Amino acid sequence: MAEEINIDNTAGKEEIYQSLIPQIEALLSGEVNLVANMANVAAALKQAFDFFWVGFYVVDGENMVLGPFQGPIACTRIARDQGVCGKVWADKKLAIVPNVDEFPGHIACNSAAKSEVVVPGFDADGQVLFVLDIDSDQLNDFDEADAQYLSQIANLL
Repeated sequence: MAEEINIDNTAGKEEIYQSLIPQIEALLSGEVNLVANMANVAAALKQAFDFFWVGFYVVDGENMVLGPFQGPIACTRIARDQGVCGKVWADKKLAIVPNVDEFPGHIACNSAAKSEVVVPGFDADGQVLFVLDIDSDQLNDFDEADAQYLSQIANLL
């Protein structure tokens, strides 16, 4: 198991992801507990990119419940189709939101969040098991590179 994440802060976004993914793989190696793995992934992403908020919501019946995260306190439960996370759960499709204030039904867990990317994680049957939710305090902070690499990271779980 890795003891720390090594990131070159002078590298570009894609280079950071390319360096981070093998380190996350090593971090998860041999650990089967989903909560522990989510906690370490959230911490690694927060450390690597200093995102405003990084965390998981886990499907729990008709809602998603807050899982491991890094950042300010967050909403505890989100219903299917509610906010960005609920829409990603319902649609089973990643969402990039350049300006959360323009997203219909956005849930403002923290008013400092300005843009968001939400990535679904699937179980063996193709059902959404969790979403990886990342907020930025900057507008338009996420792009296709984030979508690609964060999807790879979600698939590791």
